[in-house]
Amino acid sequence: MKVACTEKSQILGSKVAKALDLPLVYTQFKAFPDGELYLKTGAPDEETLLVSSTVDNQSLIQLLLMIDACEGSEITLVLPYMGYARQDKRFNDGEPVSSRAVARALSAGVSRVITVNIHEDSVLSHFRAPAEDITLAPEMARWIEGLGCDDPLILAPDKGAAAFAAEIAKNGGWETDHLSKTRLSGEEVRIAPSSVDAEGRDIVITDDIISTGGTLATAAGMLKDGGARSVHAACVHGVFASGGFARLRAAGLASVASSDTIESAASTFSAAGMIADAIRK
Repeated sequence: MKVACTEKSQILGSKVAKALDLPLVYTQFKAFPDGELYLKTGAPDEETLLVSSTVDNQSLIQLLLMIDACEGSEITLVLPYMGYARQDKRFNDGEPVSSRAVARALSAGVSRVITVNIHEDSVLSHFRAPAEDITLAPEMARWIEGLGCDDPLILAPDKGAAAFAAEIAKNGGWETDHLSKTRLSGEEVRIAPSSVDAEGRDIVITDDIISTGGTLATAAGMLKDGGARSVHAACVHGVFASGGFARLRAAGLASVASSDTIESAASTFSAAGMIADAIRK
């Protein structure tokens, strides 16, 4: 087996190859003057482990080209971050179910698919190859342990993310809760833990994805006003659109961390170990 990766997943792909003690295939990427993409990868093995986050349209096209380039090899596709996965329903007539369209396109030519904390588990059913989702909850818990906080409170940003926060908290034996909004007036809303007092506590807000960070930044300010000792944020997929990372730091968060499913300077912990464990099974 060899490991190949697309351009936006070079670092994670290299880490996965190292964790599995497998050779990494070098791939050349370029664009033609008309914007069409080109790649040339090394000779595939009988089996290929293809690591590719589809963080934008270019990386999605690169992945489709890479799958075709590896034709004849048995491909295990690892999608650390799957773009278009958040639209899993048709809300208005004429809309595509984007997650289904992308999953079907990426299924052609692959024998197995592994995702990482996909936003909706139902998306897995759209792949036309066996698909499974793995969680980075243990890695996030290890990062939280490294903060050196005294009995941190693990908070989900809403009730829908409470199960993931509880999964992280279980790894460290910590208390967990979710944030809730209380409308105080027509214009004033209070955001606070649903049932646990944050005063004097070190707070870690966890989620699968941070996009713009707007709600989280507002919540962090209210938690600090409510007496929290410190507020941190951690997510699996750090999108940080529209200046989201800077917004969170400007809001006074003590730290903001994400994994390397989307590679950036905020990538503080890695998905490589959990991906390697899934491949070894």
